[in-house]
Amino acid sequence: MRTLVTGGAGFLGSHLCERLLAAGHEVICLDNLKSGRRENIAHLLARPDFQFLVHDITQPIFIEGPIDYVLHMASLASPKDYLQEPIHTLKVGSWGTHHTLGLAKAKGATVLLASSSEVYGDPEVNPQPESYWGRVNPVGPRSVYDESKRYTEAIGVAYHRVHGLRVRIARIFNTYGPRMRLEDGRVLPMFMTQALRGEPLTIYGDGSQTRSLCYVSDLIEGLWRLLVAPGTEALIVNLGNPEEVTIRELAQEVLEVAGSRSPLSFLPLPEDDPKIRRPDIRRAQQVLGWKPLVSRAEGLRRVLPYFQEAIRR
Repeated sequence: MRTLVTGGAGFLGSHLCERLLAAGHEVICLDNLKSGRRENIAHLLARPDFQFLVHDITQPIFIEGPIDYVLHMASLASPKDYLQEPIHTLKVGSWGTHHTLGLAKAKGATVLLASSSEVYGDPEVNPQPESYWGRVNPVGPRSVYDESKRYTEAIGVAYHRVHGLRVRIARIFNTYGPRMRLEDGRVLPMFMTQALRGEPLTIYGDGSQTRSLCYVSDLIEGLWRLLVAPGTEALIVNLGNPEEVTIRELAQEVLEVAGSRSPLSFLPLPEDDPKIRRPDIRRAQQVLGWKPLVSRAEGLRRVLPYFQEAIRR
């Protein structure tokens, strides 16, 4: 099998490249290194079954030879990034997805599109099933990311309906693990970095909003099973850990695992910040035979050494 991974030098993309190589795939990793990092794939560069191409997917993609699978992971996924680069975020979700689907169509490849729990916006139902249409502000500051993912899903399903393309869509909920950027603005790396540095942990609002955090090894296994799932239908699946936690509770858990005495600092809640986030994973369990295995307590212990080392660099 020969597989292309866009955004392959990113947090999730680099772990996916490893998983695909372990399964015997030849992997082509494509990344413009805007948020991805070469160090995430440095240990793979010498392998004969791995190729790294620096490319911006807002430009057309040309790959010689056959391609069996395309995994579209490229995105500015952290709030800090997409708020600083709103237009580029929309271009990646629109032009980038169009180019990716066009390549998959030309090669007759199965395509997996990385969507997000953000398609549900600030939901009115909890947990969120795939049948829920969402509650998204189309012109708010977060809309550049939310709508880019909703468009990604829409054009993916359109390619399936019009061209018969085998499409898999993963609605990815909060995921954490090694290779996260310390400065990307997401809650877990922010809390870990602040706790280990002895700085106040920043909580937006009163900390009662909830998130559901999935350890990276579980998420990657879910993506793999979705990619190779049988059938020709456009398959849309939530992937995440349904173990819900408030932001304030998460802060206390990080302080405990890090052995930190950092205080909590409360700031105003950002506009359109979702109050609840929890995946309904019944479809993943039924169709993929998948559920997360790593508890949050275990995941925090596993990822602590990575953040300790990253801060020392």
